Amino acid sequence: MEWFSAPEYWLGRLALERGVAAIYLIAFVAAARQFRPLIGEHGMLPVPRFLARESFWEAPSLFHFHYSDRLFATVCWVGAVTSGAIVAGLADLVPLWAAMLMWLLLWVLYLSIVAVGQTWYSFGWESLLLETGFLAIFLGNERTAPPVLTMWLARFLLFRLEFGAGLIKLRGDSCWRNLTCLYYHHETQPMPGPLSWFFHHLPKPLHRVEAAVNHFAQLIVPFGLFAPQPIASLAAAIVVITQFWLVISGNFAWLNWLTIILACSVFDRSSLAAVLPVPNPPALAGPPSWFAALVIGFTVLVAFLSYWPVRNLISRNQRMNMSFNPFHLVNTYGAFGSVGRIRREVVIEGTDDDEITDQTVWKEYEFKGKPGAVRRLPRQWAPYHLRLDWLMWFAAISPLYAYQWMTPFLLRLLRNDRDTLRLLRHNPFPESPPRFVRAQLYHYRFTTWRELWREHAWWHRTLIGQYAPPITLEKEPSQPASGD
Repeated sequence: MEWFSAPEYWLGRLALERGVAAIYLIAFVAAARQFRPLIGEHGMLPVPRFLARESFWEAPSLFHFHYSDRLFATVCWVGAVTSGAIVAGLADLVPLWAAMLMWLLLWVLYLSIVAVGQTWYSFGWESLLLETGFLAIFLGNERTAPPVLTMWLARFLLFRLEFGAGLIKLRGDSCWRNLTCLYYHHETQPMPGPLSWFFHHLPKPLHRVEAAVNHFAQLIVPFGLFAPQPIASLAAAIVVITQFWLVISGNFAWLNWLTIILACSVFDRSSLAAVLPVPNPPALAGPPSWFAALVIGFTVLVAFLSYWPVRNLISRNQRMNMSFNPFHLVNTYGAFGSVGRIRREVVIEGTDDDEITDQTVWKEYEFKGKPGAVRRLPRQWAPYHLRLDWLMWFAAISPLYAYQWMTPFLLRLLRNDRDTLRLLRHNPFPESPPRFVRAQLYHYRFTTWRELWREHAWWHRTLIGQYAPPITLEKEPSQPASGD
């Protein structure tokens, strides 16, 4: 089966396997550190309550058989240890079947988390990790040459990821068509990074160039991935460069990093050797017949499941970041089909006064990633994902995004819940919980160069009004918090 093997892609496979395992490691650690206040037994959206109304086939998860916070933590840390072992190279030291089982275990464990994660896990990078992670099962290890079918399926995934993102922009907000979206994007994106202020203040003509290059990279370049080498490697290099631009301009969890990892799988040895010193490939055996049969079967499955994503791509009513099956296999992707023109932020405040008066002093809770204190420079968090901070951006757009969890979140602050406070950067009430908490809605904008010099502030904010009225444990609200 000489046609089946692609030894010239052994470095691409190595980058893909180690990269996906590293992202799995980050995802499992993030889940372990954040799940208790979000979806734990006593969290804002408890898993047991969710499982009571969902069947296994609607939300395939090991937790249907039993759930406890201890079991959830065990799943996270088993996943972290297994993915760390693959990053260290263990999958190349064990038999091929054992390596496949390691990848299958990671996929099952993370699918079990995503399936019960509810709104906290409802983003495209979760589906992307699961789809890429399932593909990794069929990459083989150093005991066999890279299977050409699986390597081409990685390109097909990369194509859908990039082309889908390009189409949703072209079909969505008019500012993408007139090349003005980046006048606003760096300021209004969900979680700006430390360089976002500087990107925002680039000259507007350069912003228009950025938008045009983005269209080229996402609408034209993806077709080059299927061209002969070295054209395919050149297309992959453009994807890597444009994705790194996104990495340094904002925080988008592991979306950009997984895209870069997939693009690295496109590089063949001869193309890399033209620009870098690369080692010769090791001696790679042909595939066992059972492995070849599994890869061919997987390819047929992907071809069958691709009907729905491809139909979505060519549809005028294209939807982004959608899974067409509960196992998150062969999904559709996209990002920023619309771009906000102004930034709103929900600011959470508390007071320990017994009664609220005009003289009440409100103290602000500080989040780790989302904008808060105007003098604090945004931090780089990606590929680590701060789930509460990300959802706070959606909550500021509309209270409908937060109606399930905002009131439980505020009530947990009134109790100084330890797990919830670990999600935050600063608790203004370290000794005893506040008597009242409330949420205010602000308009945020980046300061100008002159304001930064004069005020030493990265943000300027203006109060819009009340988002959620003051609440206290003495009289818990009967309805979820909502904004004005």
